[in-house]
Amino acid sequence: MKLKLTSLFAAPLSVLLVAGGASAQSEQDYGPNPDLPEPQRGLLPDMTVPEPAEWGDQLPIVPDGYTITAIATDLQIPRQTLVLPNGDILVAEGSGGNAPKLKPKDFIAGYIKSQGTTAVESGNRLTLLRDENGDGNYEQSVFADDLNAPYGLALIDNNLYVANQDAVVRFDYEEGQTEASGPPEEVTQLPSEINHHWTKAMTASADGRFLFVGIGSNSNITERGMAAEVNRAEVWQIDPGSGAHRPYATGLRNPTALAIQPETDQLWAVVNERDELGPNLVPDYLTTVQQGGFYGWPYSYWGQHVDSRVRPQKPDKVESAIVPDYSLGSHVAPLGLAFSTPEMGDDFAEGVFIGEHGSWNRNDPVGYKVVFVPFSNGEPDGNPIDFVTGFLNGDDQTRGRPVGVTIDPDGALIIADDLTNAVWRVTYEGDE
Repeated sequence: MKLKLTSLFAAPLSVLLVAGGASAQSEQDYGPNPDLPEPQRGLLPDMTVPEPAEWGDQLPIVPDGYTITAIATDLQIPRQTLVLPNGDILVAEGSGGNAPKLKPKDFIAGYIKSQGTTAVESGNRLTLLRDENGDGNYEQSVFADDLNAPYGLALIDNNLYVANQDAVVRFDYEEGQTEASGPPEEVTQLPSEINHHWTKAMTASADGRFLFVGIGSNSNITERGMAAEVNRAEVWQIDPGSGAHRPYATGLRNPTALAIQPETDQLWAVVNERDELGPNLVPDYLTTVQQGGFYGWPYSYWGQHVDSRVRPQKPDKVESAIVPDYSLGSHVAPLGLAFSTPEMGDDFAEGVFIGEHGSWNRNDPVGYKVVFVPFSNGEPDGNPIDFVTGFLNGDDQTRGRPVGVTIDPDGALIIADDLTNAVWRVTYEGDE
C-alpha cells in the first residue's frame, strides 16, 4: 500500500490540498524541451511514499540478455560506490542532515518521507567489496569507519578522497589495500550548518588536478533566508593539494551526482529541483556543468521560468540562467550518474545510467528505478529507457531505492540500494 497525506487528516483539511491536473508523467516530460505546466500551489503538496516491502525470492527486473545479482547485503545505508583499479568496490554508507523543521508541513513531509526509508542505523563507514576468486561472490570488510555521513568518493593516484557531509578528507591508498592505514586527513571543510541537503557528491577532473563537489541548498526555495544559502546550491572546484576552492557553477538546487564524460572530459551532473509547484513541476535534470554557469535556483527554473515565491527577484540572474540539457521528469530524485561503456551491449553502449531514488511529493510515485539516457554525438538523444525496474511492486510498495551507479572494469553496472541495504551488479550476457 502507499502511505498518503490524506490518510493523516480529516476531509476539511484535504480540500485545501493542491487540486486537479493529471499527475501521470508522459514522454513530453522528458528531454531537452519538456512541457512545463502552470505552477500549482496549495496549503500542502501531494505526498505519497510507497511502504517498504521484502524481495522474497524475487529480483529487480533487467532487460533480456542481462543478469542482476546482489553482491553485498546487510549494509548500513549504502549511497555511492567507487570501483578501484583492481576491481575492488568501495561503498559509502551513511545518512546525514538534521535540519530543524520550520512549519507544520515540514513535520508532515518528514514523517511521510521516513515511511519509505530503512530503519537501519547510518553506517558512517566505507565497506570494501572484493571478488577474491573471480567466482562472482564478493567478500565484505570495513575499509574505514567513524566517518560523518560519507557520500562522494574519488581516487587520484594514491589518494582516496571522501566527501563527508562536513568536509572532504583524504586517505592514503595502495592498490589491493583492504583497510585504511590510519585516520583521514582533512582537505577542506564543506558547508554543513543546517544541512537541509546534506549529500556531497564528488568526482575528480579528468586530469586529476581538481575535485568537483556538489553542495545542495539549505531549503526548498529560500525559506530560511538567503543568508543560509551562502556557498550553497553550487558545484565547487577544489585543489586537493591545498584545499583551496571556488564556485565552479551556481544555481543548482541539489547536485546529487557528478561524472566526467570520457570522450570530452566534460563535467555532468544530475540535479534535484524544487518542490511544491505541483506533481509535474519542476523537472529534475541531467546537464553539463559549465564553468561560471548559473542554473537558475532560486530565482527561476528551466532557464527563464520565474519562481514567484522568491522575493526579491533578480531579473538579471534570471536572464543569465542556463537551460539544463535534459529533463528526467519531475520528482524522480536522481541520485546516481555513470557513463556507459561498450561492454554493456549495443543498446546501452553510449549514454548514461541514472539511479532514480523515487518521489515523495506526488500521488502517483515516479522514479524508483535505474534508467538509461541514450547519447548521440556526445549529447542526450531520445527518451530515457527503463533499465532496472521492479523496485515498485504491484501493491504500491517499494522493495528498494536506487542511489549511486557506476561501471566496473568488466563493464558491469554497480547499483547501491539504500532501502534493501544492498549493492546490485548487472552484467551483459549477450543475446540469446
